[in-house]
Amino acid sequence: MNAVKYNGSYEHGNGEKIEKEGLEMSGNLLLQDGVSYDKHSFILNGRRTFLNSAAIHYFRMPKEEWRGVLWRAKQAGMNCVDTYFAWNVHEPQEGQWNFSGDQDCGAFLDLCAELGLWVIARPGPYICAEWDFGGFPWWLRQKEGIRYRANDATFLKYVDLYFDRIIPIIRERQHSQGGNVILVQVENEYGYLHDDEAARDYMAHLRDGLISRGIDVPLITCVGGVEGTIEGANFWSHADDHYAKLAAKQPELPKIVTEFWTGWFEHWGAPAATQKTADLYERRQMEALRAGFTGISHYMFFGGTNFGSYGGRTVGSSDIFMVTSYDYDAPLNEYGRITEKYLAAKRVSLFTQALNDFLLESAELPVHEVRATEGLRIRGRQRGCEKLWFAESLREEREIFHVSLGEGRTLPVTAKPGQIVPILDRIELWKGLRLTCNTYIAGNEEVGSVHTVIISADNGQRSYVELEADADVECSHEIDIRYEISQDRKRITFDFFHFEEPQIIQLSIGGKWLRIVVLNRTLSDQAWRMEGAAVRWAIGYKEVDVDGKGKTMAVRGSRHVKPLLLGQWETQGGTPIKRDELRVAENSEFMQAGRFRLETPELTAWQAASLDLNSLEGKRVDRPLAFSEFGQPFGYLIYECRIESDREQTSELIFPSIQDTARVFLNGRQQTLITQVGASGASLQLPQGVSKLQILVQHMGSLNFSPFLGEMKGISGPAYLGGTKQDLRREWRLLSAPEFSFSGADTGTDAVTSVDAATSPSADDSTGSGADTSKHVGPGSTLIHLNEVTGGGDQPNLMRTFDQGDYDQAVLVGAIGGNLRINGREVEMPEYQEWFSFHTVDISDYVINGVNTIEMTVGQTPLDRLELLSYDSTAVLRDWSMTGIRSPEKFQAYEERNSRQGPAWYQTTFSKPIVPDDRKPRLKLRMTGMSKGAIWLNGINIGRYWQIGPQEDYKLPMAWLREVNELVIFDEEGKSPSTVHLLYDEQSEENWHILP
Repeated sequence: MNAVKYNGSYEHGNGEKIEKEGLEMSGNLLLQDGVSYDKHSFILNGRRTFLNSAAIHYFRMPKEEWRGVLWRAKQAGMNCVDTYFAWNVHEPQEGQWNFSGDQDCGAFLDLCAELGLWVIARPGPYICAEWDFGGFPWWLRQKEGIRYRANDATFLKYVDLYFDRIIPIIRERQHSQGGNVILVQVENEYGYLHDDEAARDYMAHLRDGLISRGIDVPLITCVGGVEGTIEGANFWSHADDHYAKLAAKQPELPKIVTEFWTGWFEHWGAPAATQKTADLYERRQMEALRAGFTGISHYMFFGGTNFGSYGGRTVGSSDIFMVTSYDYDAPLNEYGRITEKYLAAKRVSLFTQALNDFLLESAELPVHEVRATEGLRIRGRQRGCEKLWFAESLREEREIFHVSLGEGRTLPVTAKPGQIVPILDRIELWKGLRLTCNTYIAGNEEVGSVHTVIISADNGQRSYVELEADADVECSHEIDIRYEISQDRKRITFDFFHFEEPQIIQLSIGGKWLRIVVLNRTLSDQAWRMEGAAVRWAIGYKEVDVDGKGKTMAVRGSRHVKPLLLGQWETQGGTPIKRDELRVAENSEFMQAGRFRLETPELTAWQAASLDLNSLEGKRVDRPLAFSEFGQPFGYLIYECRIESDREQTSELIFPSIQDTARVFLNGRQQTLITQVGASGASLQLPQGVSKLQILVQHMGSLNFSPFLGEMKGISGPAYLGGTKQDLRREWRLLSAPEFSFSGADTGTDAVTSVDAATSPSADDSTGSGADTSKHVGPGSTLIHLNEVTGGGDQPNLMRTFDQGDYDQAVLVGAIGGNLRINGREVEMPEYQEWFSFHTVDISDYVINGVNTIEMTVGQTPLDRLELLSYDSTAVLRDWSMTGIRSPEKFQAYEERNSRQGPAWYQTTFSKPIVPDDRKPRLKLRMTGMSKGAIWLNGINIGRYWQIGPQEDYKLPMAWLREVNELVIFDEEGKSPSTVHLLYDEQSEENWHILP
C-alpha cells in the first residue's frame, strides 16, 4: 500500500493556524497508538477485533434512556456504537448552541466508554438518517446563493464553524487521548451524489478540517471515498459484490459494512416496513461473514423516535414524509424492547466473538475439499489448519444434509430453507485442542476459571461435536449423553440432542478443565454474557438489565426450566461443580411478584380551543413565503388572500412551488387537502363575489436524501387562479428504441397498480414469484401507460402530445425521465439525477399555444405521477398575509355535542402512573379517531401524527412524565379526542427481579 501522509498548516474556522505532523502509514499498519489496521481487520490495543457496531442516535431518545439502550446493545454482543451527530439539534438557531440535556453528545460518548463500548463517530455535516434536512439547520436556507454538500465558500464557512464546536467533543474522547472513539467518518454517502473534481475538493476540505482540529484516529467514509480514508460499504444484500468492489479499490485496507440495513424507514400512507424477517436478517449477517467482512455496523440497532419536527423526507415520490416513529424494524424497537431480530443479531455476534481471531485472520477457501448432499451449497474460510464452512440450504423445507470433511468425517447438517449453518472444522480452542461441530457456538472463553464452550442449535435438533486433543481426554463424572472416545483417549465425539433443559459436559484434557454447555435455540436466546471483574453467564432469562445501583436484574424465561448461572456465582474455585449445584434457587419475592397490575391513566375532561380562521391577524407579504423566508423553523403556517369571481364556478388553483401538505379553506370551510407536492393544483368551488382563501400548511419534513437538499418548505412564490391540471401518464408511444417490456393486462388503460419505490428499497434482493405477465413492444406499438413500463437494460424513448391551450406558463411535475424534449428542444435540467424519481421542471419557455409534443426516456418505474400544470402569468393572486399558528392561552370545556369541524386544539391532564420496582413500563398514545396534526407532552413536541398509517401509536417517554402531565393535541380537522387513549406496550407487565 502506498504511504499516506499529511503535512503542513491547517486553519480552523476561527482563523487559528496550527501545525500538524503527518499520519504515516508504513507497510500495512497505521503507526498510531492503540488503533491500527491491515487488510484483514482493525487492531485495537494490539488485538484483532471484529467490530460488531450498533447504530444508535443519542438525539432520538431522552438522555435517561441512553444507558438501557446501550446496555442491551452490549448484551447482544455489540462491542461498538456508531452514532451521527445532528448539527441542527445542536445549533437550532444560528449561533445558539445546545450541548446539554438530551443533546449532551459528550455525555453519550462517555457513557459508551463506561459500558466498555468503542465508538464510530459520524459528525457529518450531512448525515441523511431520515432526519430533517439531512442534519443541516433550517436557517442555512436563509443564506443567499448557498449550495449544500459542495465546495461552496458560504456553505463551508458554516460547516467550519460547526466543526469548531463538534470536533473538540470528539477529539477529547479519541482512543489516542485515553477515550473510546476509534474511527471518525468523513461526510456520508457522498458517492451517491457526486464523483468529480469539485466533489473531491469538498471531501478533502472536510477530511483536512477533521485532521486540523486534532482527529488522529483512522478516518472512514461510506459509499464514496477520499484519499487517506478507509471506505466502507452500505447494504443489506449481495455482500459478495460489495466485498469485491472494496477489495478492488483498497486491497490493503480492512473491509467493513458501515451501514448494514437491519430494517427500513416508514412514511405516511405506506405499508409497514417489516419485509426483512429475523431469519433473513440472520442469513444476511452470515453472508457478510462468509464474504470476509470483519466489521458490521447494524443500521439501525435502535432507531428511536423523530421527536419534534425532525422527521425527514426522501426520494421516490413527491410525498414520502417520514412518520414520527423511527422504529426501523430494528433489533431494539422504538421502546427499547428486544425483538426476534435482536436475538438474531445476538446469535451471530456471539458467534463472531467466539471465533474472533479465526474470522479476522482467515482467507476464502476453495470448496473442492468438502462434499455435500444435493441441495446444500458450501463455501469456506481457512486459517492455517483451521477451517470454517458455511452451509447454505437451497431447499424449500427443513432438511438434514450430510457433509464430508474428509478423513472419514461426515457430519449431518440440519438447515431451514435459505439458512446458512456454520460448520467448525478443527477450530483450535486452545493450543492442542481442536473442535469440530455442525452448528453455532455462542461462547468460547474462560468462565469461572473453566474454559467454557456453549453449543446452540434449533429446538428439537441434534448436533455433532468432536474434540481432538494432543493430551488425554478424561470425563469428570458419568456422562448420560451418547459419545464415543477413541482407544488412545485423544478423540471424543458427542451426539447431542438439544432439549429444553440445558446440558453440561465437563472434561479434563491434559489436566485443564473444559465445560461444554448444550442449549437449544430458546435457551441460547436466553443466555446472556456479562462482563465485569470476570466474565459470567446467566442462562434462562428473557432479558437482563442493570438497575441504578449497578445490580443485575432479570426477567425469567420459562417457569418450567430453572435458570443457570456460570462465572462469579460459582463457589468451588477452579474445579467445575456439578450440574445440579449450578441451579439457582427460586427467589420467593420474585415468585410472588405480579400481583400489582399497572393501571393506565385515563384521558378525560378534555378542553378545546378552535382555530378561529376569521380572526387571524397576519403579516402582510407580496407573495407566499416559505417557512425559512418567514423565519419559522417548523410547525404550521396559514396563507391568506382574497379572491373575486364574477360568477359561481369551479376554478383550478395552481401552486408552481409547494413542498408540504396543505388544507385549502374558502370562507372558513375546507375545500380540499393537497398531498401531492413539488407543484400542485387544487379545484375550488367559487361563489360569486369576494371570498377569503386560507391555506393551512404543515411543515412535513425536509429532504434528507436527494440531489435537491434545501427545498423551500411550505408555499414559496406566487399562486395562480384559473389554470388546468393534466395527467400525462397515459397515451405514450414508443419511438426508435430496442425492444422493451411492460406489464399489465391491457395497454392504454388506467387499471394499473403503482408500487412506491421507497417501500421496496434497493437494499433488498427480492426475486419475486409467479408467472411473467410482461409484454414486449417495439417502435410503432399501441398506446401505453407509463406505469406499465418495467424497463430493461436500455431505456425506451417515448413520445406523446398535450394541449397547452392559451396559457403562457407550464410546470411538469412527477417522475420525469431523462433526455426531456419539448417540441424538439432539449429542456435544460443541470441538476437532473436519473435515480431520483421525482422532479419539478418549469417548461414555460418551451411550450407553445395549442398542441405540444413531449419526448423522454424512462428509467424509473413505476411512475405514479406525471402532471402538467398550465396557467396564465396574469392570473397571479396578490395581497397575501401569513400567520404562524401557536397554541392558545385559554381552553374551554369540550362537549362533543357542541363540536364543529375545523382545526382545533385539545388539552387534558393525567397523573403519573404508579410503577412498582419490579416493572419497566413503556407508555404510548393511541390516536384513534383523529385526523392529522401534532402532539405535545408537558410542552415537549412529541411529533406529527397522521391517521393514514402505518403509525398508530406515539411514544410518550416515561422520563418526560411529571406528577401531573399536560397533553396537548392539534387536529387539522377538529376530530373528537374522545377515543384517544394511553396504553402500555406488551412487555410492561413483565416482572423483574434482582439476581443473587
